[in-house]
Amino acid sequence: MSELKVNSIKGTGASTAAITIDSSAGTCTANITNNLSNRNIIINGAAQVNQRGDLTGQTSSVYFVDRFRVAMGSAGTWSLSQSTDTPDGFGNSMKLDCTTAKSSLDADSFMMIQQKIEGQNAQAFAKGTSAAKQFAVSFYIKSNVSGTYTAEVQDNDNNRIASKTFTVSDGNWNRYSLVFPADTTGAFDNDNAQSMDIKIWLVGGTNYSSGTVNTSSWASKTNVNRVSSSNVNLASSTSNELYITGVQLEVGSVVTDFEHRSFAQELASCQRYYFKLTADDNDSVFLGYSTNGSSFYGEVPFPTSMRTMPTFTGSSTAARYFSSNTSNDFTISNLAIHGAHTSANPHHTSMYVAISSADGGTAGVCQVQNDVGTFEFSAEL
Repeated sequence: MSELKVNSIKGTGASTAAITIDSSAGTCTANITNNLSNRNIIINGAAQVNQRGDLTGQTSSVYFVDRFRVAMGSAGTWSLSQSTDTPDGFGNSMKLDCTTAKSSLDADSFMMIQQKIEGQNAQAFAKGTSAAKQFAVSFYIKSNVSGTYTAEVQDNDNNRIASKTFTVSDGNWNRYSLVFPADTTGAFDNDNAQSMDIKIWLVGGTNYSSGTVNTSSWASKTNVNRVSSSNVNLASSTSNELYITGVQLEVGSVVTDFEHRSFAQELASCQRYYFKLTADDNDSVFLGYSTNGSSFYGEVPFPTSMRTMPTFTGSSTAARYFSSNTSNDFTISNLAIHGAHTSANPHHTSMYVAISSADGGTAGVCQVQNDVGTFEFSAEL
């Protein structure tokens, strides 16, 4: 048996060792620039979480599979869904299916799939400093529309973009890897607002594609230079569809294997931005109290602290304030968040609805009546 005995391993042009070996203990210290965990800045990149459910008849910008948004205008009509058509090693993907075509694009036609990212989650890129790092992006795509696609990383704090093109050449699942340059101009704000996003352009009218795409460096955002003039028009036919999964964004010049996280981890991360309560007939949803004969207040705890105080949307389903001696029906959509709620990373909210003939000072519950009801809270970027 042969054996290699060294004190360290160092690159030919490096000033420090990549691996340093303790000759007595037999252990080593490694200088690893790509961490093995928590390196994917994208949330729900494997499309595991889909709280909103599948969407049909979409003609304008909307969130669908959690944390992913389809931004579009004058780009036909689309069904957006979670699919089980995947490459090996994945359980889900996002599916975009054209149901009404837009074969002749308007100048302002656009469509892209994107994820928005908080500034405090992008600090490791050291953007705007002399130590700025590269942006390594990877994803799996399957589409029956072959041709050129444009990927874009945008710095929203400083109105700058970097672009790359890639080619889909067959109808199979393939992984695409793109490395965007470092940028020493303009730092990301260290807060909970949108500082950057990653986009894949699927439709781009001449307002976005009539210039020259700068694929070698960062530049100020100029709309006509954002999309390749050769970019596909995914909206050209109702037979067109695209699947995507395994979306990863990491610091550095090396694209690593996709970082799989558990469903529970991804769900908790998604619920920072959006969560949906669904209840059946007679299910109790939250506790509350009647302060007088016409007001019901309730407390809704969030499963995780949200990015900011969310907005509320309720279904047009009947609900009921129910206590020991009275019940009063109302519509879920009439509920409203009560109070200013200025705390950072809120973990609960107070809800209010007008009712009638209640006993003041009595505790009760909010129950859904007759059908499935939904309570949606959104703090999306």
